[in-house]
Amino acid sequence: MIIKELDFSREISKNDLLEALKGEANQVYIHDFIKTCSFLKKNMEHVNPHYKEEYIKMYTEGYLRGYRDVKNDKTSYTGHVDLVELEESIQLLEKQEKIMEAEFGENNRSFKPYLIMSIYTTFILEEPIHPVGTPFPGGLKVRKDNDIYYCPVKKNNENNPLAVCGFCIAEQEPDM
Repeated sequence: MIIKELDFSREISKNDLLEALKGEANQVYIHDFIKTCSFLKKNMEHVNPHYKEEYIKMYTEGYLRGYRDVKNDKTSYTGHVDLVELEESIQLLEKQEKIMEAEFGENNRSFKPYLIMSIYTTFILEEPIHPVGTPFPGGLKVRKDNDIYYCPVKKNNENNPLAVCGFCIAEQEPDM
């Protein structure tokens, strides 16, 4: 099973979603990671050089870790995912994939590492897409306090077509 085969007319368990993500991971090859990372680097041209290399490293490692974790995850999860949120997230990722296809050409699989990591982290692990400790300009970081994740840049990226902040579980850092 893959993401497009999920039946949104009924509840989707976390285990069903995990199996779909494993199906997606089985369609990923090393050149997909290379294309995804190339796209990432191009879209970080305007990021402060002090943070750019750290972000690229963090994302690259995140894609590879997410891929490995999904493929090796043998946990039996309880509960179901929020269908509306999952469907909206997939639609956002599909829009982002179209942007990527315009950059790299039609019918490539290079977007899959990003999709796998984003959906797995959010809906299976229930963690923010940027891990705790992810640095942002001004010395700000994603943090966790009493089971709530806070991000210092979530609000700033609400209208960014390449951001997944819209479905990330982190909340906007207060007073930012």
